[in-house]
Amino acid sequence: MMTHTNVLIVDDEPDIRELLEITLGRMKLTTNAVATINEAYERLNQCHYDLCLTDMNLPDGNGIDLVAHIQRTTPQTPVAVITAYGSMDTAIQALKAGAFDFVSKPVDLSRLRELIQNAMRVNTSAEVSTSDKMQLLGESGVMQQLKKTIRKLARSQAPVYISGESGTGKEVVARMIHEQGPRSNHDFVPVNCGAIPAELMESEFFGHKKGSFTGAVNDKPGLFQAADGGTLFLDEVADLPLHMQVKLLRAIQEKSIRPVGSQQEIPVDVRILSATHKDLGLEVQEGRFRQDLFYRINVIELLVPPLRERGEDVHLLAQYFLHKLSLDCDLPDVTLSDDAQRHLARYQFPGNVRELENILERAFTLCENDKITLEDLQIQSSHSPTGTQAAINDAREIDNLESYLEDLEKQVIIQTLESTRWNRTAAAKKLGITFRALRYRLKKLDLDGPESNVAD
Repeated sequence: MMTHTNVLIVDDEPDIRELLEITLGRMKLTTNAVATINEAYERLNQCHYDLCLTDMNLPDGNGIDLVAHIQRTTPQTPVAVITAYGSMDTAIQALKAGAFDFVSKPVDLSRLRELIQNAMRVNTSAEVSTSDKMQLLGESGVMQQLKKTIRKLARSQAPVYISGESGTGKEVVARMIHEQGPRSNHDFVPVNCGAIPAELMESEFFGHKKGSFTGAVNDKPGLFQAADGGTLFLDEVADLPLHMQVKLLRAIQEKSIRPVGSQQEIPVDVRILSATHKDLGLEVQEGRFRQDLFYRINVIELLVPPLRERGEDVHLLAQYFLHKLSLDCDLPDVTLSDDAQRHLARYQFPGNVRELENILERAFTLCENDKITLEDLQIQSSHSPTGTQAAINDAREIDNLESYLEDLEKQVIIQTLESTRWNRTAAAKKLGITFRALRYRLKKLDLDGPESNVAD
C-alpha cells in the first residue's frame, strides 16, 4: 500500500463520516471529510487525493456529478461510491460514469477494506512495467484506441462485456484488462460457459459440499472461489442456460455464493469480464438471455474489431506467428514471398486472427527453403468469403473433430516411424511431406522424444 495516502470522504451523515474516518484511520490512511459536493470541489482544488469515497445522495447534488468531475480533472484518482441498499441501478450508473467501484449501505467494513486496498493498487499497478505481460499485437488506429481503452478499463472494477467475432482475441483483451489492473497479483480464471454440462454447472461455478450429490466424495471449491480477489472471465456467456443465469445474477449482485449442499453463504471478491461472439442484445430480444443479467454484465461494452478492419496489422501478426513457430520447433525463421504477402493483405479473414494463425501454421509445415509461397498458403483470394470458410467463425464446432484428427495423425506418424526404424528423413518421404513438416508435427504432437534422436 502507498505511504501518506490521502482519501477524500464525501457524505452528509455525520455518523457515516465518523465511521469511515475511523476505519480508514486504522488502515493508516490520511482522511479529509466533507458534507457537500461544493466542499469536495474546494478540497480537490487545494490538494491531491489518492482516492475519493462519496455518497450518492448529497444536499447540493448527486455523487455521479462528482464522479464525472474527477474523471474530467484528475482521471487518475479512483472514485468509489456509497449507494443505498438495493440500489443496483444507481451503482451501475456510477460505474458507467467512471466510478472505480461501489459499496452499499449499511457499509460492510470488510468489503470496504477490500475496496480500498484494490483502489490503492490502481496507481501502483500502472507504474509496473507491462513488457513481460500479455500484449495485443497491432499498430493500426483501431488497435491503438483499443489498447488505450483497455488501460482505462483496467483501472476500474466495472463489469466489462467484450463483444466481437470469433477469433478476434477477446480472451487476450480480457487478460490484458486483468493484468494491467489492481487484481493482477491474483488469478485470472477463464471459463467457457458452453463447455460445461448443464447438470454440473452450478457445482462448477459455486462448488459443492461432500455428499451433496452422488459422486461428491469431497468438498470442492468452485470457479468463483478460485477467482476470489482476481477476475472471472465468462467466455461464450450467451450459452448459459436460463436457470443458471438467475443464479449467476444473484452471485454477482450479492457478491457471495452458496456451494451446492451448503447452508452458508461465502463472500467472494471477483471482477466479472464476459464475452461472446453472438449478438447478446438479440439474445435478450429472443428470450434466450435474461435482460437483468445483460444489464449487470454489460455495464461497459468493449468491441474487438475484426481483422478485416485492421488490414495493416496482418503483416505484423504474420511475422509474430512465424517467429513463434520457428522458436517452438527450433528451426530457422521463415519468410513470406511477395506474392504470399500480397495475398494475405487482400484476404478478408472470416476467422480473424485465429484463422491467420492456422493458415500460417499449415504453410509453415509445407514450405521449403525457409520461404512460404502463395501455394503454401492454400487459401482462395476472396473478398466475400462464404460457405465452408464461414464455419471458421465457430471454433467450438470443430473441437471434437480436431481432437480426433490429431489422434489419428499421431497414430499414422508413429506407425510410419516404426516402419522406418525412426529414420525421420525416410518417414517424411514415405508420408509425402517435407522433413520440416514432419519435424514440426513431432514437436506439436509431443513425439519428439529420445527415439527421434536416431540418426537420419
